[in-house]
Amino acid sequence: MTPDELVAMMPAASSRAQTFADPLTVAMAEFDIDTARRQAAFLAQICHESGSLRYVRELASGDAYEGRADLGNTRPGDGQKFRGRGLLQITGRSNYMQCGAVLCMDLIGSPELLETPINACRSAGWFWRSRELNRYADADRYGSLTRAINGGYNHIDDRIIHWLRIRKVLGL
Repeated sequence: MTPDELVAMMPAASSRAQTFADPLTVAMAEFDIDTARRQAAFLAQICHESGSLRYVRELASGDAYEGRADLGNTRPGDGQKFRGRGLLQITGRSNYMQCGAVLCMDLIGSPELLETPINACRSAGWFWRSRELNRYADADRYGSLTRAINGGYNHIDDRIIHWLRIRKVLGL
């Protein structure tokens, strides 16, 4: 995907398209996001979660995740340390540990590694594949996909707007 193609899909990402076009293309290939349906769903979720590639670290402090055993945040400070990072906002000690094992990096010791463009993209690809999200993209089940990523239907209207625009750009 070229930077111009990325801008067509995410108009508000114009200043970041050059930085993210190649890492996104590589991550999509690495994690089997290899059809137009899959790419549209993946990129639309990224567009929403990252604010059109603006944010690779969650703006909130992470305090809401403190003590969340379901995320593996069992140690003091885990909420802030393991707040959302990467283009799909990987959250929680458990996810950082699993993602780091697959991507071969110490995300427990250096969670900020997910803030670099290539790692932000690869972590999104890892999350996508680890949750088997292609099944939802292949079936155009965008609501189910949103729930699997976000735990609910938060901002579903915005996500759908991105999805429909990207689908059109990709010829779907």
